[in-house]
Amino acid sequence: MSNTREPSTNYSIETVSSPLPKDIPHVDEIGATSAPLLSAAFFIGARCKPFNDDFMQCKSEKPGNGEIGCLKEGRRVTRCAASVLSDINKNCLDSFRLHWNCLEQNNHALKNCRKAEKLFNKCVFDKLNLTKTIPGVPEGETPIHLKEKPLYVPNVEDYDSKIAYKKAQAEGKI
Repeated sequence: MSNTREPSTNYSIETVSSPLPKDIPHVDEIGATSAPLLSAAFFIGARCKPFNDDFMQCKSEKPGNGEIGCLKEGRRVTRCAASVLSDINKNCLDSFRLHWNCLEQNNHALKNCRKAEKLFNKCVFDKLNLTKTIPGVPEGETPIHLKEKPLYVPNVEDYDSKIAYKKAQAEGKI
């Protein structure tokens, strides 16, 4: 007699077959993992602030039923975020990919990817005219991503980011 048992899984896929009401427009899901979303989060926030504000106001006005009652506003937020990611992919794909791959490899620690972040931020500002603004930074204080010598430095520098940053410096792009 054996002390082992056969492995088994009990996975089931649940789908909702009822369609949304006609007054709620269809929106494709963004389909991005957490690293690209984190990389682009401040730019999504910058461009989509009015839509986010509308969604949050709708949710506060409909407590307990905000998710259902505010689907239309939520779809606007998703559509805006998708447009930002699409524009970033069209105009800054290399620096975007460099930054989110660095985040992916460094457990989403922003401090380890500051060089890739600088390249990405510059590209997005130059080509899309979006700036990274961190909420809650006191007036007159330099935000962490702009500090030349931040208090928290990376434990290990990302090799690809370091090479790309040196190359951009040599070419006078930074």
